[in-house]
Amino acid sequence: MAVVHIDNLAPGMVLSRNVCDRSGRMLLPTGAELTEKHFSIFRMWGVLEVEIVGEGIAEDAEAPQHEEVDPELLRQARAEVERLFVHNDPEHPAVKELLRLCTERRATRAP
Repeated sequence: MAVVHIDNLAPGMVLSRNVCDRSGRMLLPTGAELTEKHFSIFRMWGVLEVEIVGEGIAEDAEAPQHEEVDPELLRQARAEVERLFVHNDPEHPAVKELLRLCTERRATRAP
């Protein structure tokens, strides 16, 4: 079992746990094989991560890798973005994802 960010999912992966929206409504049951259509549904309902069957999958709960971005630029961008979100809960899934996206965008647009 691995927790996988929805950007890292691929068709054919199998869920090891039910996927539910924030209100608890089940979107997809354990054992379902994922298709491209499911990725759109997850995004529409704010699902950021799912649990997948398999041991060979990288367990990266944070998100996609920033391999092409200078780590120092990424660190600086993260610090700047965190100052902008100082009054938000960084552990809330939506805020966490927004922080990740803003950091990535700021780091890749740095001069």
